Parts: sequence; C-alpha cells; structure tokens
Amino acid sequence: MKPLREPAFARLWIAAFFSETAEWMLQIALPVFVFQATGSAATTALSIVLGLVPAVLLSPVAGVVADRWNRRLVLCVVCAGQAFVALPLLFVASGGPVHLIYAVMAAQAGLASLFEPARNALVPELVPPGELIGANGLMSINGSVARLAGGWAGGLLLGFGGLGWVVVAYLGVLVIGSALLARPFRRVAAPKATGPHEPVVRAWLDGLREIGREGRLRLAGVVVVLTSLAQGMFLVLFVVFVLDILDGTEGDVGLLRGVQALGGLAAGFAVATVARKVAPAALLGWGGLALGVLSAVIWNLPALTASLGVFIGLFGLVGAPGVLAGSGLLSLVQTSASPERSGRVLSTVFAGTAGFTAVGALLTGWLLNVLGTGVLLNVQAGLHTVSALIVLGVSASGRLRGDAIPAIPRTG
Repeated sequence: MKPLREPAFARLWIAAFFSETAEWMLQIALPVFVFQATGSAATTALSIVLGLVPAVLLSPVAGVVADRWNRRLVLCVVCAGQAFVALPLLFVASGGPVHLIYAVMAAQAGLASLFEPARNALVPELVPPGELIGANGLMSINGSVARLAGGWAGGLLLGFGGLGWVVVAYLGVLVIGSALLARPFRRVAAPKATGPHEPVVRAWLDGLREIGREGRLRLAGVVVVLTSLAQGMFLVLFVVFVLDILDGTEGDVGLLRGVQALGGLAAGFAVATVARKVAPAALLGWGGLALGVLSAVIWNLPALTASLGVFIGLFGLVGAPGVLAGSGLLSLVQTSASPERSGRVLSTVFAGTAGFTAVGALLTGWLLNVLGTGVLLNVQAGLHTVSALIVLGVSASGRLRGDAIPAIPRTG
C-alpha cells in the first residue's frame, strides 16, 4: 500500500472512487430503464452504442488535452461537467421522452473520454517509478468497490425510487469527487515540459504511430480489440441473462454487476502488494484466461440451476481475473508509451475500447434473435480466452523484450 503514503495519489485515489461510483450508478440504471421502457434488446444495444461513439470521435482531442493541460484540472472540470449534463435525466424521470437518455449517455461518454487518459497519465507523476503497478492495483481496488457500491445503488434506487432517485444520488457523488480535485497536487515527478504545440490531429497521429512502432503496444491493441468486442456483447447480454434467463429483477441486475467487486477487491489488493512486481503480460494473460473460462461456466450453468445465490458467488469470483487482466493491460501500456505521448497513447487505447465495445453491442443486438442468447454468451467467453492465449503465446516466445517493471523516467 506504499503509493497511499503519497498524499497527492491518496487524494486522487479517493476522488476516483467517487467518480467511478457515480459512473456505475448510471451504467446499471440506464440500460435497465431503457430495456424496461422499450422491451427491446436492439434498442438497449443502440443506447449503449450512443454512449460509446463520442469516446471514439473525441479520442484525438482527449489525448492531446491529457498531454497539454493540467491533468488535475481536467479531471475536476470533467466531474463537474458530467453532473451538469445529467440534469435532463430528471425530466425523463418525471415522464419526459426516453430518447433524451441517448443524448445524456453520449454527453457522458464524451466527457469520460477526457477523464480516463488524464487520470491514468497523471498517476506516474504522483508515485515513485517502482510503485506504478502497485498504484494501478489500488486504482483497481477503487474500481471494484465503486462497482459494488455504484452498481448496487443504481439498481436498488431504480427499483425502489425510480430514475429520479438515481440521478439525485449521482449528482451528489460527483460533487464530492469534483471537490477533492479542486486543490493542486504535489507531484513526485514533475510534468514533462512541452515544446511548441502541434495541430491536434498531427499530435494525435504521432501518438498513434508510437503504437505501431512498439511491439508491446501492438499486442495491447490486439487485446483491446478482442476483449472490447466481448465487453460490448456482455453489456447487452447481461441484462437479458439476468432478467430473462434467471428471471431476476432490477435489483438483481445491480447486485450481480456490483458483486464482481468482491473478487476484484481481493485481486486489487494482490496487485497492490504481493503481485506488484509481476510482469504486466503475465497478469494480462493468466487473468484473461481465467476470465474466459469462468465466464463460460457462468453462462452455461442455468442448464443446471438458476439459484441466485450460486450466481452471486460466481459473479463475485469472476471479478478477480477481470481486475488482474485490466491491471496488466494498463501497466503494459503505461510502461511502453513514452511519457510525453502517454496521454495520446492512452486515449487511443480507450477510444479503441469504446469503438469495439460499440461494435460488440451492435452485433449482439442484431444477432440475438438469429443465434440466440446461449450461443452469443459462449462467443463472448471465447473472445476473452482467445485474447489471453495470444498474450501467453507471445510472452512465451520471448518477443516481449523488457516486459518487467522498468525504471520510468521521473517526468510527466
């Protein structure tokens, strides 16, 4: 837990918890609200896609903003902006048109596309170089607890109080996160001085070329494509799986998404402590393989039992390999990209994640009535498995030169 001894990182860590908790509240509540209002998996998929496309379109701007502007200030403004653009949901909750949700999801995604590169590019400035993977593990703990708290709160508030309650709670949580980011950070590593500013598109393309030049970043790109397709499928199929196959409720949707935080919490502690020196590719490969296998077990288990208690246990367990794989991927990118281009590289990775997640969601909405839920669920698990096997194969071949914990330059 050494990174938490740095006051600036500790404050970022707490602020990120509130931000991610708020995000999970809407991630759970809005797709369920749309599915219940329309009864259509395709419409639910469309709402998810509209919440992802802005992240792709704004990728060039997001990366350049993360590299040129004060990253703490970017995070603070984004939190405040997300609270503002969520206000129309109060109108929807009081009987307004459902299609306003699509605009809100798009605006939220656009702002989130600025948040993620800035936050992850800021972390190496706030902790010593040797503690970067430990810091990422602590951020994973945050994500796990936020998923549990936000997912549970989003589903519960929607079920008992309606969308209005969800929105009010969401606004309150974001205000706290924004307040924590208002004061400047004391950095361990000074931000890197930048030269003359290039045009935005040219600067973004420079970061994109870095991905093409660096083998470990190319491998990360392959993983992003496969796992993001799987995630897009999951976002649509999970709602159908719980509500239709398990005959669950809105609260069950939030509970089963949120309970993944329990396994994720344990994995995050492991990454932050005993596993902080493990090579990123090992975390990514073995974590991804366990995720694929456990997913396949979960999707096929209703043939034997639909007991909610069993699935609570399994979804709690599957959160662990998800955090290991996610920490491995993020650390692989952070330790492979040059510091002066890290924001642009990270924004491209997040844009690819959003884009292929959108493709996966659209394909699922289109194919659900053709292939059926069971087939698509197994394809989703298979994508995670194939991605992990590719990583483990490349790692075993010795082509990941320097896949260790490098001495990261003390610059931003």
